[in-house]
Amino acid sequence: DPDTVAVDPSAMKASFRARLSRERERSLAGGGPARVARQHARGSLTARERLDALFDPGTFRESDALKAHRCQEFGMGGGGGGNEDDDDDDDGDNSNRIPGDGVVTGRGEVNGRTVYAFSQDFTVFGGSLSETHAQKITKVMDMALRAGCPVVGLNDSGGARIQEGVDSLAGYCDIFQANVDASGVVPQLSLVMGPCAGGAVYSPAMTDFIFMVDRTSYMFVTGPEVVKTVTNEDVTKEDLGGSAVHTARSGVAHGSFPNDLEALRGMRRLLDYLPSNNDDRDDGLPPPALPVTDPPDRPVPSLRNLVPDDPNTPYDMKHVMREVVDHGEFFEIQPDASRNIVTAFARMEGRTVGIVGNNPSTLAGCLDIGASTKAARFVRFCDAFRIPLVTFVDVPGFLPGTAQEHDGIIRHGAKLLFAYAEANVPKVTIICRKAYGGAYDVMSSKHLRGDANYAWPGAEVAVMGARGAAEIIFRGRDVDVHAAEYARRYANPMIAARRGFVDDIIEPEETRRIVCDDLRVLRKKRMTGDRHPRKHSNIPL
Repeated sequence: DPDTVAVDPSAMKASFRARLSRERERSLAGGGPARVARQHARGSLTARERLDALFDPGTFRESDALKAHRCQEFGMGGGGGGNEDDDDDDDGDNSNRIPGDGVVTGRGEVNGRTVYAFSQDFTVFGGSLSETHAQKITKVMDMALRAGCPVVGLNDSGGARIQEGVDSLAGYCDIFQANVDASGVVPQLSLVMGPCAGGAVYSPAMTDFIFMVDRTSYMFVTGPEVVKTVTNEDVTKEDLGGSAVHTARSGVAHGSFPNDLEALRGMRRLLDYLPSNNDDRDDGLPPPALPVTDPPDRPVPSLRNLVPDDPNTPYDMKHVMREVVDHGEFFEIQPDASRNIVTAFARMEGRTVGIVGNNPSTLAGCLDIGASTKAARFVRFCDAFRIPLVTFVDVPGFLPGTAQEHDGIIRHGAKLLFAYAEANVPKVTIICRKAYGGAYDVMSSKHLRGDANYAWPGAEVAVMGARGAAEIIFRGRDVDVHAAEYARRYANPMIAARRGFVDDIIEPEETRRIVCDDLRVLRKKRMTGDRHPRKHSNIPL
């Protein structure tokens, strides 16, 4: 038959294998040597180099390496004649259809534990998000949920792919929905390693922790040009949304690092403290657990002298924390924001705990808007992932002033109160010195169902300081005499112990032994659940 063309099956398969090899090479090459060189010139790693640094050597398995966009608009379809399936043909120009479509996705291992990740490739269309780019991200997030593993996003994108119009916007919303679905189920971690602007910022914002890279990463909803047009302000990208802004002022980011490699090492270290999911338990215990190499009954005599007797003398609560936790090591969250409170992950008997502590070295340890919000989010994360909470208290109250009141300290302070009250993980609290007023209640007090609450002998549990109380009670008469009387009665934890508001008054050097013992007993803590049926609570956001 003259219309029949003989096809050699072997030749056809060999031809396909050759084509497959070419497509894989294109996928691995990304945007090509010139764009890779520009990426390196700005001090950044490529998308694949970042994944190599994140995962244990040889463990990364890529998915959807050949997935490509289907857009035909504004020259994105190449020269194949306008058929969206032209990418299935070797004829025509497919230079604008780079396999992988600007994001590398897959899974690997971090210290032997499976983690899913996506890494946006700025060398391919500026890392812009297309419909298929978004599909790759949501697919890897869905797989992380199915497998019960953390997901890490390495963000480096110029924003929406404008050639795709609303399809790109729909892709962003699909990612946002995936973030919400995964929230509280598996840890979601973001590392902003380049631009992240416009709607793209809201995906990292809904994850659990955000890291940034100094001088090469920035986040903002509207860029400097728009700000200039609307408000007539001249501002640089760094001053508008650089790492210093978001780690110290806005509180959007949880840490920053000098370069890509250090940031990825920090991410690996954080992952080592976190469970893989919200039900990742072995006999009721949240991993990862390390061998016990720091004796739980180790006395800490240095704690006798770390906290000054004078309640007005500042000190750094981090020094107290380091003496109590395993090997003096912890991973601090938001170290540059609201320094009047410390939030960190540490280990006790080799097991992860969340540490919260007022820090008298800044604002005397007062709770303000920033500190309340910072600690509340940390407490809620620990509760969502079954991480016990250890709280160190030295708080003179909430920060007074019109600025705080007008900006909503009542509502923001209530966030921390709500977070501690709602948390049903093991909660152990140590009052190191001051615990005054409403701030005493808020800081994981016994009244918020604290499991074990202790005070050191030098602690003061009262409505306020002795002098302030005397001035109010006695209307300024014989203040010194009455302040001394008030101090003798209330500038100690005896009444709190008699009421059962603290379980015991302990010597500082015994703190580690007692806390480790309590946490060991509370590993299988059981709660009866909500007393009243409800869809969900309504935290004062």
